[in-house]
Amino acid sequence: MLRHVPFPSSRGNFEYSPAFLLHTRQKSSGGSRPKKKVYHRVSDLDRVMELRKKPSLILELSSIIQSHKTQSLLLRDLEKNVGFVRKWDFMALIERYPTIFRVYGSPPSVSLTLKAQSVAQEEVQAKALMEPLLAEEGVLSANQGGVRKRVKISKDGNYMGSFAFKMNFPPGFRPNVSYLENLERWQRMDFPSPYLNARRLDPTAPETRKRAVAVIHELLSLTMEKRMTSVQLDAFQAECHLPSKLLLCLIKHHGIFYLTNKGVRSTVFLKDAYLGSNLIDKCPLLRFNDKFVALSGRRNGICTTATVL
Repeated sequence: MLRHVPFPSSRGNFEYSPAFLLHTRQKSSGGSRPKKKVYHRVSDLDRVMELRKKPSLILELSSIIQSHKTQSLLLRDLEKNVGFVRKWDFMALIERYPTIFRVYGSPPSVSLTLKAQSVAQEEVQAKALMEPLLAEEGVLSANQGGVRKRVKISKDGNYMGSFAFKMNFPPGFRPNVSYLENLERWQRMDFPSPYLNARRLDPTAPETRKRAVAVIHELLSLTMEKRMTSVQLDAFQAECHLPSKLLLCLIKHHGIFYLTNKGVRSTVFLKDAYLGSNLIDKCPLLRFNDKFVALSGRRNGICTTATVL
């Protein structure tokens, strides 16, 4: 499980230095010696976690207020909903964004402003638009196939073929020819569908290991924001027969996934779903969230765009 792999922290997350140093063995004429490999950071994806903090608080408080029959919340009851420590973060939020939150009455209560209430009513429509997407999104065919063409070795790791993954190497990573040749063989190798039962598969077979990458890719692609926390991904480990050393699997395939410790918990991103810090394809509910958060005057939404419905 994720918490049993190297680099555990006291919070149950992945803990690593700014460069994520791993030690491997390198053969040489004088015997073997440790060689350092660097896990290259992607600042744009780290930035996503920083940019979403305030919008997440705004949406959480809005949801709490709307969950009450009166569509308002006594400030003295705020602690009951969010805890003593977090209460002060929300109090500062209410004071900072009067365009969204309105304080009135005695004892003082907080509610949404009329403009915020108007925008909030669009959430029902956004959720209704999500239903057909949830039924269709991200399903890989159990019968994978297709014509694969022979091409030259790609310097960016991308290849034609039904079983190839889109690669996005981090800045500063310079693969040599041997690495690219091995990657080409891996990209062209077929694998069982992620939707087939894996109990009868040999876990040591290269095709099964590549299938595990496909399963993680599929899990992330089925989420709205194309990312999951370590705890969420850990919950699928036994059921989906993911590798026991899942952290090392994610690090090895750093052209497909990105692992960051920014935020409360470590998070795994699907890299091809992002352009810089921006989520490329937003569902209706995320576009609604961006529109609501835009009432605060922030140019950026949850994933750093000002996209509105």
